[in-house]
Amino acid sequence: MRGVQLEQCASRPRFHSLALQFFLGPVKYRALFELRLLALNSTSLDLIYFDAAIVDLDGTMVDTLGDFAESLNRMLRDLDLPPVAPAAIERMVGKGSEHLIHSALVHVMTPAGAVDVQARAQALFERAWDRYQHHYLAINGQHSALYPGVIEGLNALRARGLRLACLTNKPTSFARPLLAAKGLDGFFELVFGGDAFERKKPDPLPLLKTCEALCTVPARTLMVGDSSNDARAARAAGCPVVLVTYGYNHGEPVRGVDADGFVDSLADL
Repeated sequence: MRGVQLEQCASRPRFHSLALQFFLGPVKYRALFELRLLALNSTSLDLIYFDAAIVDLDGTMVDTLGDFAESLNRMLRDLDLPPVAPAAIERMVGKGSEHLIHSALVHVMTPAGAVDVQARAQALFERAWDRYQHHYLAINGQHSALYPGVIEGLNALRARGLRLACLTNKPTSFARPLLAAKGLDGFFELVFGGDAFERKKPDPLPLLKTCEALCTVPARTLMVGDSSNDARAARAAGCPVVLVTYGYNHGEPVRGVDADGFVDSLADL
């Protein structure tokens, strides 16, 4: 891992879940879970089947599109480049700040008919990254808002004894202040940003390492997100996954994503 020291487990996973998995084996245990999901509707998950939940940030708990737009357009202005519309930004978010910045640079350069746009964007990247960090840290949370039902949903997860971690592709230095500004920091034992591990979602590594830090097994750890990135990472890690219907998902319909369920609000969990 890069720059992260995993905390010592504060408690062991629940014995009954580990014993059941040992008795059934991982394949049969997963099949049992999936059969249980078939008996539930998409807004009625039985939380007794989980020991922990890993929750995404942007597009899942907080609508940060305004923060992205403000920071990116201030950055572009510093670089004497035209602004980018929020609708275009919405399709770019979710894969980390580096991807967001590079995509924005390519987007605003392409209409001008520039030759070798990718190379020009890469040449500007370091300066753009510096300006973006400066502006984002200055306005972090000022142009964003909690989605309805987030507090209720987190309270419900915690009331059922689930350990909670926030896992986002946003840099940790952006994520922690945002959680604090929105009054969410007290819900999470762990917060991992996109710079915490060698790879980001949709790679399964961040989920596997977060499960390790929570002392839970993936099959008993619910991933809650808003995009195909979250779902793909969860599938590869072996975590059940539920997606919210109101997030970003790179501008694509979220219900077309392979997930175990969908909710219109975290309060529906």
